[in-house]
Amino acid sequence: MKNYIVHKCSGKPESIPVRKLIPAMTTPLASIFGSGFLVIIPILASSVGPYSLLAMLVVAFVAFHAGAVVRHNILCAEPVLAEGRKQTTLMLERLSGIALVAAYVVSVCLYIHILSAFVLGAFDMDTEFNKSLLTTLVIGMITAIGMMGGLKPLEKMESWALYVTIFILALLLVGFAVYDINSFLESGRLAMPVMPQRTGWEMVTIVAGTLIVVQGFETTRYLGLSFDTWTRIRASRWSQYISLTVYIAFVALALPIVPVLNGEYEANSLILLAAEVTVLLSAPLIVAAALSQFSAAVADTVAAAANMEEATHNRVNQRWGYLLVGATAMALAWSGSTFAIVALASRAFALYYLLQCCVGFTVCHSFRERLRFVLVGLALLFVLVFAVPAG
Repeated sequence: MKNYIVHKCSGKPESIPVRKLIPAMTTPLASIFGSGFLVIIPILASSVGPYSLLAMLVVAFVAFHAGAVVRHNILCAEPVLAEGRKQTTLMLERLSGIALVAAYVVSVCLYIHILSAFVLGAFDMDTEFNKSLLTTLVIGMITAIGMMGGLKPLEKMESWALYVTIFILALLLVGFAVYDINSFLESGRLAMPVMPQRTGWEMVTIVAGTLIVVQGFETTRYLGLSFDTWTRIRASRWSQYISLTVYIAFVALALPIVPVLNGEYEANSLILLAAEVTVLLSAPLIVAAALSQFSAAVADTVAAAANMEEATHNRVNQRWGYLLVGATAMALAWSGSTFAIVALASRAFALYYLLQCCVGFTVCHSFRERLRFVLVGLALLFVLVFAVPAG
């Protein structure tokens, strides 16, 4: 079996075996599934209620087109950047690199904040103070290990974390589907969450703050030392095909169970939804949440420190990069709730994707592609300026 991608900015497709794509898909899939499926249900249910599936479709649509911009830049901007002749493109790429460092710092805080919410929720200790404290301690541990040169072995957790996450996701999808079928057979209908008392503007701005849940497709942009151009492009695209399909199915199947929350939505509400299906799912879900969030935080800490070293032309080495990333992430841990950090992370990544739209615009000569960059850029600008947290 083979997949195909475009060989140049325009041209004939080149075949790539699927076995070559799978390793390249590990990093983007791990990042996309990293935290999104853990928090997307309570955020959407609290913001748009029964229209959560529609909101998920809109988020998926915007994310896919943002991914198309990144894939375009792998194909068309990287050769221009390698030549180093187009100063505007170089400047925008450097700015996007700085924005990506900031986005990774926020995401490190977010991942560990979600880990804390799920772990503490298991012991009925899920208070804002406890979450911030545990988040600070875990990030501090990651920072200390990094400064002592020990994060490299922990990076190998990424593949195992992805396998565990996919396994738990599959169990949840099956469990939710069985629950929905039984509910329909018993009552002849499926329950839906109530419509929240929010204005249309509030709903739109909260949904805009969920972009982070589908972030991760851009990671193939920075795997050039491990995979060739064509493999990275196809890996990014297929990672989005798979993950967005799973997210849409996940939201659709979870919605009929959401009424059991009685309108009380927390970052770890998925534990209660899983327990409603079967108590056997709760413990594996908490373990998967802890493993996936810790692994994702380690990966983003390493990426942020490496990008910081590159952006400062080695003036800040990776060791001190770990300290700066960790210290900033620990400070953010006390800045608000998990939902607030979700919205902040979405805005940070929106800035990075917006700058990537600008990079693509400078190297593109197709009116159709430039129109796409403008439209996607406007959507990302809206997220950057107006996204707010649920709650």
